[in-house]
Amino acid sequence: MKVLVIGETCVDKFIYCDVKRLSPEAPIPIVNPIKTTTNPGMAGNTAANIKALSPTSEVLHLFPEGNITKTRYVEDKSNHMFLRVDEGEDTISKFKWAPSVDLMLKTSDIVIVSDYDKGFLSDSDLKGIARKSKLSILDSKRKLTNDIVEDFSFIKLNKSESQNNPDLRHPGLIITLGAQGAYWGRELISQENPQQTIDVSGAGDTFVAAFALKYFETLEEIPSINFANQKSAEVVSKRGVVVPE
Repeated sequence: MKVLVIGETCVDKFIYCDVKRLSPEAPIPIVNPIKTTTNPGMAGNTAANIKALSPTSEVLHLFPEGNITKTRYVEDKSNHMFLRVDEGEDTISKFKWAPSVDLMLKTSDIVIVSDYDKGFLSDSDLKGIARKSKLSILDSKRKLTNDIVEDFSFIKLNKSESQNNPDLRHPGLIITLGAQGAYWGRELISQENPQQTIDVSGAGDTFVAAFALKYFETLEEIPSINFANQKSAEVVSKRGVVVPE
């Protein structure tokens, strides 16, 4: 199986800190770093999830030039995030069409677009990708229109993204609801085994990757959503941005 992931990537950096007192200069905590973890984020995390769930798959990734880093300062004991600093969004290059891109779209079994709306992809790029793909899934943070999404096989939005797109109509629309599960059309596919939520970072990437792989295998939406719910619940029960077993 060949999977093509398209979208902006970043470095997810977590700085876990010891916090014992407030600053005498301002009502803010003084954080003492203990340990730091880093891993691929955004579309890079989607690709990492594909590799974790399907190690024998060939995973290709089209991503822009530029370096985005998301640095989170987190209390080690409680996992409470005090601050997130995003850098590098102004360095992102534009998506470029080339014969090699057309070939990748044509030959990939699954195309996942992880569109974080940082300037890499335009509306017309999204339309072209969908038209040239066999099985395509869009996970987008931008304001969408029906003509942008009409040729995608599936659209994955979370609750707030859905509220930002109230007029969106698509037969393949999935709305994720965290511990509640996900809506498929008007049907709620409940989370069968909800876990205690420790960290939601990257859970949407896991859902998209798990759904895409299971749907390619079964061609059935509800079992694929159940599997995606299961894997998303697995990662939110752990710290940081992680991939499922």
